Amino acid sequence: MVIEIKAPQFPESVADGSIATWHKQPGEFVTRDEVIVDIETDKVVLEVVAPEDGNLTEIFKHEGDTVLSLEVIAAFVAGSAAVAEPVSTSSGAPVSSPAAANAADATPMSPSARKLASQSALTQDDIVGTGKGGRITKEDVVKATTDKASPQAAAPVATASQSMPGMIAPSSASAASPAITGPRSEKRVPMTRLRKRIAERLLDAKNNTAMLTTFNEVNMKPIMELRAKYKDKFEKTHNGTRLGFMSFFIKAATEALRRHPEVNASLDGDDVVYHGYYDIGVAVSSKRGLVVPILRDTDQMSLAGIESSIRTFGERAQAGQLGLEDMQGGTFTISNGGVFGSLMSTPILNPPQTAILGMHKIQERPMAVNGEVVILPMMYLAVSYDHRLIDGKEAVQFLVAIKDMLEDPARILLEL
Repeated sequence: MVIEIKAPQFPESVADGSIATWHKQPGEFVTRDEVIVDIETDKVVLEVVAPEDGNLTEIFKHEGDTVLSLEVIAAFVAGSAAVAEPVSTSSGAPVSSPAAANAADATPMSPSARKLASQSALTQDDIVGTGKGGRITKEDVVKATTDKASPQAAAPVATASQSMPGMIAPSSASAASPAITGPRSEKRVPMTRLRKRIAERLLDAKNNTAMLTTFNEVNMKPIMELRAKYKDKFEKTHNGTRLGFMSFFIKAATEALRRHPEVNASLDGDDVVYHGYYDIGVAVSSKRGLVVPILRDTDQMSLAGIESSIRTFGERAQAGQLGLEDMQGGTFTISNGGVFGSLMSTPILNPPQTAILGMHKIQERPMAVNGEVVILPMMYLAVSYDHRLIDGKEAVQFLVAIKDMLEDPARILLEL
């Protein structure tokens, strides 16, 4: 019996998706719940798994094709000893047995990679697959094409120099200047849906908000001393959860948002929506790009709960396992460019939110303290805000509140 493999049900905020990677090809045996294909949306990558043990018999949507919610993308025959049967296309024309067509392929190869390899006159023996299970990707074919061209490009140079024994050898200085070794390759790849969506949102924030940024600096010494004093006991007490800096910033930001509700608000047309809860997004870098999972009700979370949630989000982001529900909503965002070494930057708003906090690198600097120069670990903080809703006074007071709580952590506990 042929089973239709369909795209998942997309939420209302996602119009469509595109086929990212087929992990199985027609004729390959698949076990129940094994991932068949990845479908990329503008927020996450969704995995489609096999409904039963059986064979994938035909693919209707290839890598890069656009798919709609619940659209049929492949055909599948269930059964532990299933044999691929010819499946008719929408036009009624029968398709030859995929198993027979795939038997010659010892190594799985994506359709786009197979087409490019054919155009470049490459066989599978010429290509080293770096994909899952040794799968050959389009990038692997491009690399193999480049490697194949390199010795051919170098050959005429050697022949020319050896065929003229009377030529004077150039000096090392003159030879080094014009020498270009290897091909000057270029690679053109389509922008991912996530990257396109990020670009759209950034342009939207730039063009449709009155964005302004205010800066301040915070002495991180009190937090660092507190963390150094209790980090081992904290980790032991909370089952391996490490005490980091982000939990202090989130708790300080939550208290500052409580004091300045307009910073926790959002704009909906001509209406201002004041949120009576605190859902803070934490920008996380992944292989696919920037994603912002949401910590819900941070006013009710402990430092250990915040640290554990952030670590889990980071691991899931790297593995591509964040779901749409993890990134929907949010009333405020924190971005930490300091983990990459950024000393100062201007964070861009995440609409419809009206403010975002930017953390940066901790840098030791000479500071004047009580008339004396002291070396202190300092961090620049930046708050970008939508001036249509938030005035400069509120933005500055919000940032100063965070600064005061971080420089005297007891304020966070006492809500001072």
